[in-house]
Amino acid sequence: MTDLPAVDSAPREPGAAEEDFRELTRRVQDAGLMRPRKVQYAAAIAVVWLMNGLGWAALALTDGTWWQVVLAALWLAVWHEQLAFLLHDAGHRQISRSQKTIRALGLIHGNLMLGVCFGWWVQHHNRHHNHPNHLELDPDILRRVAIFAPEQARQRTGLARFVAARQQYLFFPLLGLEAVVLRIAGVIALRRRAVRRPWLEGGLMAAHAVLFFGALFWLLPWPSALLFLAVHQVLLGYLLGLGFAINHKGLPTRTGGEWSWLERQVLTARTLPTGLIGDFFFGGLNYQIEHHLFPGMPRAALRHAYPIVKAFCAERGVAYTETGVLESYRDLARHLGSASEVLRSGTVTA
Repeated sequence: MTDLPAVDSAPREPGAAEEDFRELTRRVQDAGLMRPRKVQYAAAIAVVWLMNGLGWAALALTDGTWWQVVLAALWLAVWHEQLAFLLHDAGHRQISRSQKTIRALGLIHGNLMLGVCFGWWVQHHNRHHNHPNHLELDPDILRRVAIFAPEQARQRTGLARFVAARQQYLFFPLLGLEAVVLRIAGVIALRRRAVRRPWLEGGLMAAHAVLFFGALFWLLPWPSALLFLAVHQVLLGYLLGLGFAINHKGLPTRTGGEWSWLERQVLTARTLPTGLIGDFFFGGLNYQIEHHLFPGMPRAALRHAYPIVKAFCAERGVAYTETGVLESYRDLARHLGSASEVLRSGTVTA
């Protein structure tokens, strides 16, 4: 693994950093990696919908036997994760540059198909992209019970403090709740009127709940339906949580000082180059550095941008973190234990 840069490392001169990013952008564009891939996305959307349809058809044909229910739940969890990746790509304008198309794709794949509030998610995710690993501005850090730097320890009290003190053991088990937590966050945003057209977004989320639970309890006896729900939601939570957890956690955090866009995105992320199967389950986000540098880059182009970005960072002396999948999870677990040591040692008072 590449040595991590010091958190308090001095930023590059603004002019030089901006010129570096312009040069990297030129190389990426010259390679054709920013061009729209509408045909590929149309095919991907068709496949995802087809596979989801097959999963529901299999569930309709099952006799309620537990192993059939479990297999259907596993299958649909995998393809619901792919729905989430389409939501993500739409929000980043990777699929289309049309605002109406983006909104339609987001509302259909997010609110209606998954019960996730697209309007809340876009706002939340854009703030994360602008301020990755910033302890005061990155909402992906702020909404977690876990702490990612010792200075967050004072903010935890009660149950949150108990969980944070043991987070190296509890973080991964609790990821199974990620799909449920995302929906709850959307509902809270709707109640606070923190999104445009709350009635439309809320109505589609309500329609999702009626259709999803209605179909489930109509097709299956209630014990089998509950088994399906448990398996499906926990696996979907893990697929989403494990896919996102390794991208930034355990890398430099900051509270002040300003890095350039290039440094902000590279120094706080890691890339996990994999084969096509790995790319499928990570939705291309295993190339997290490349994605953060160029959020609008179509997913299929990220693996091709990886060698260009890595070589460029080596030229400019910018630390580029690249690990294997298992190594990244070990790094995350070690970091969680280190960040929460102040709580276990009792050196921080509430």
